[in-house]
Amino acid sequence: MTRAVSDQPVAADPGADGATATAGSWAGPPRDDPERRARASQSFWAVAVGAPAIFSVLRLGVEAGGELQTTLLLVANVGPVNLVAAFVTTATRLVSTALVAVFAIGAVLAVSADREPNGRLGRRRPIFARWADVAPVWFVIACFGLALVTWQVLYLPLLLPALAATFQLDPVRLFEHLVIRALVIGAGLLAYSWLVFPTTWNALEQGEYVVALLFTVPPLVALFVAGPILPSIARLLASVGQAAALVMLVWAAVPVITTPVLPLTVTTVEDTGGTDEDIRGHVISVDDVNVVILQERGGVRYVPVDRVASQVLCPTEEELPRYRLRVRDFHIEDSLLVGLGRFVRPQAPIDAACRIIP
Repeated sequence: MTRAVSDQPVAADPGADGATATAGSWAGPPRDDPERRARASQSFWAVAVGAPAIFSVLRLGVEAGGELQTTLLLVANVGPVNLVAAFVTTATRLVSTALVAVFAIGAVLAVSADREPNGRLGRRRPIFARWADVAPVWFVIACFGLALVTWQVLYLPLLLPALAATFQLDPVRLFEHLVIRALVIGAGLLAYSWLVFPTTWNALEQGEYVVALLFTVPPLVALFVAGPILPSIARLLASVGQAAALVMLVWAAVPVITTPVLPLTVTTVEDTGGTDEDIRGHVISVDDVNVVILQERGGVRYVPVDRVASQVLCPTEEELPRYRLRVRDFHIEDSLLVGLGRFVRPQAPIDAACRIIP
């Protein structure tokens, strides 16, 4: 992902202190300045590694309802391995989405800055462009592979324009001969249509027009997204696009922070009067004396072990499907990884106790 830098001198340019630079001096720090690349590398890895750790800590406090004692109880019983495992299973999609967006926007800004190295983008390279420069190719490929298996099938078409933008896959440059280019593009679109046409048609019949657009528009955008963009649009993307991407990241992180770390269960407790009580919540710990349950509506219950009659595992509301659409036997709200898991072990019917509203 390294690009050549123009070494042509520029005319005299006033410096920051009011002095005038001599002819042949650089308009700004060179792109390969070791100090700038080191700062970009440090900031990139700080975000890539530090953000997951912060989310993992915050979600315990959110799940505890903001109560200090409940938070301390969760910290004492939720081990770091469980916390990391819960984060990986729930936040991998968010992390891969953020990195894919950074690489796609950064690559477009980088190639636009290389087009005019003496322009404003060239003198002050956008942060996303610097991150795209310092990210190793293997890491970028791994992020796209992670997104491929963790994103919902509904959003997988968005990877096509992101991939074309990140690696600058311009059909004109890849296939200079017009006939070869037309055959390759036609074959790709034909294979893609065979894959998603039944789903798109069913979405139109059910009135799910957003789903139909998500399956039809991204492949067409991927044909034109590569290459430098106009300087005015690049400056707008550098200022507004980067800020919007960060805001969207924070907005998308809210469900990750609020997703429970512990599994949701319904525990049936035998009352001394002969009646049963169903407690809906998350089991924090079990010992020889009590079962500690964080109730879904707040509060902690200590239930004696000998009074527990049964427990069932329940899905959360976010796990219940919204669409009745599939792409070649994969439900559009499942990821490829989840879909393969359902082939191995089909989903069990939801227990009647899970339908009880507390």
